[in-house]
Amino acid sequence: MIAGSIHLAFLLIALAGTIVGLVAQWYDWVPAANLIWSVATVPVVVALTIAIVRDFRAGRLGVDAIALVAMVASIAMGEPLAGAVVAMMYTGGNLLEDYARGKAERDLKLLRDRTPHIAHRLAGGKVTDIAADEIVTGDELLVRAGELLPVDGYLLNERAKVDEAAVTGEPLPETRIKGDHLRSGTVNAGEAFHYRASAPASNSTYAGIVRMVEKAQTAKAPFIRMADRFALLLLPATLLVAAFAWWLSADHMRALAVLVVATPCPLILAAPVAFIGGVSRAARAGILMKGSGALEALALIRTAIFDKTGTLTEGGARLICLETAPDNDANEILRLLASLEQASHHVLAETIVGLARTNGMSLSTPTNVREFRGSGLEGIVAGRHVRAGSRALVLGDDEVPTWASSAASARQGSSGLAIYVSVDGRIAAFLLLADAIRPEAPIALAQLHAAGISRIIMVTGDDAGTASTVASSLGIDEVYADRSPAEKLAAVAAEQLRQPTMMVGDGINDAPALAAADIGIAMGARGATASSEAADVVILVERIDRVPYAVEIARRTRQIALQSVVAGLALSGIAMIFAALGYITPVAGALLQEGIDIAVIVNALRALSGPTSRGSAEGSALLATRVQ
Repeated sequence: MIAGSIHLAFLLIALAGTIVGLVAQWYDWVPAANLIWSVATVPVVVALTIAIVRDFRAGRLGVDAIALVAMVASIAMGEPLAGAVVAMMYTGGNLLEDYARGKAERDLKLLRDRTPHIAHRLAGGKVTDIAADEIVTGDELLVRAGELLPVDGYLLNERAKVDEAAVTGEPLPETRIKGDHLRSGTVNAGEAFHYRASAPASNSTYAGIVRMVEKAQTAKAPFIRMADRFALLLLPATLLVAAFAWWLSADHMRALAVLVVATPCPLILAAPVAFIGGVSRAARAGILMKGSGALEALALIRTAIFDKTGTLTEGGARLICLETAPDNDANEILRLLASLEQASHHVLAETIVGLARTNGMSLSTPTNVREFRGSGLEGIVAGRHVRAGSRALVLGDDEVPTWASSAASARQGSSGLAIYVSVDGRIAAFLLLADAIRPEAPIALAQLHAAGISRIIMVTGDDAGTASTVASSLGIDEVYADRSPAEKLAAVAAEQLRQPTMMVGDGINDAPALAAADIGIAMGARGATASSEAADVVILVERIDRVPYAVEIARRTRQIALQSVVAGLALSGIAMIFAALGYITPVAGALLQEGIDIAVIVNALRALSGPTSRGSAEGSALLATRVQ
């Protein structure tokens, strides 16, 4: 803000001096005009000299030195108008830089500025306002309509509506049910509700996002550092061309014109502006890049390695198939089964019970429950005998009924768990539960191939049969099953020897591989802190199609940055040649160079928006179904 005010003040001084000097020249007051132009240039010369000395002491020297030489030479050679124009254009370039950076960083800044500060804690039947930093795990909190959630936690009410747009990029509010995990930084989009804190503010989702945003704003991409080093070559090259032009023509004005036309004040800013724009654009879609370096490295990736569970699949069992015997009501069978499963400790019992409750079913309390380890269970539900489990437990030696045979046959090629249900001794239903492939996964992997990823690999700790089933349905190039975290790490290292590799995962066991890959992408929406901290990119929404979107943003951003720098320097080089040959005057050269600078920065700002495949992301589920 202060720097912007200073740049504006210098621009106004240079602009006023240029105009007043031109008026004085109009009235043939040439000495006065030259003096006015010189005085208008001096403040910019002094400020730039101080900045260059400070940077030189820090081991940096940029192309701003050319602008300093051009202004000083203009005054010394009796062409102060050219110096005033350079001063005006230089300060205008700084203002353009301030605007460009501010526009590109706005989305990231909004994330940081929305940090929750106040919470309403319930204790002893009273509500007390406290600072968010005072919340401890286990506190019961009240969130009123429209308020931010200060920490992560679990919903205590039956239902709540939460707007997660600021965290995940999803535009529509989501409905959460009792027990669901809620994230800090999201907004209560419905009635007031209570939830229990699962982490203090410093360890909650939003605090982690803010830390990563701050890191993203300070990190510098290798491409940008390369551009800075390349800029250093421009200073001696410019001086040599100017000296040669003077020596060849014996006209010092040609040398001055070369110096003036070669002052690309904001030119090398094109790369950082483009990369900041790309990082900002990704953040709007719930993709958090940890700095410009991560974005640039992602643009160069050629191999993608995916974990399976929770990454390519949904990470939890869901009902895939429910077939019932003739004259049996599916809802009633599900209600009886869920009622019985309330007495089970099996990992899938919670899924069945949760499904019934989500559908508003009223469950009965089972009695006389008997569990058969590894096979299923039986009991009395509402006066009816219900048995559920394996085919051997429910059917014994009997054949599978015709109505269930097609579904049971399909199960042979599935990694899911088959459940047979009998009621009062008669087979009543067949269910298949499985960790389903994410609906958008097929399209996402196809988009990765289209974006230039040549190899897609799946590395998982699951057995080979399960892994092969998932891989074959997704068209994955290679599968490594039964792999420990150490073996996942080795697989990443082996692929890195071939070409740049990224790893995509979500669990704690993926953290070593995420950290070792050229780029680690964490599916961090569930708050897997270890994987999110180890990764270079964090997907804040539970959608795998954000991965190809991130790759497309990275590649487009790097292409725009390269275009801006190369085109800008090429145009400056051409202008220098014309100036050396006497076709461009110093004043015209200053105006021409500023036009080049503005053009390349405007081009760099294209990284904030533009065409990608994400426009079709909302339809990925439907398309994925068709592909399958």
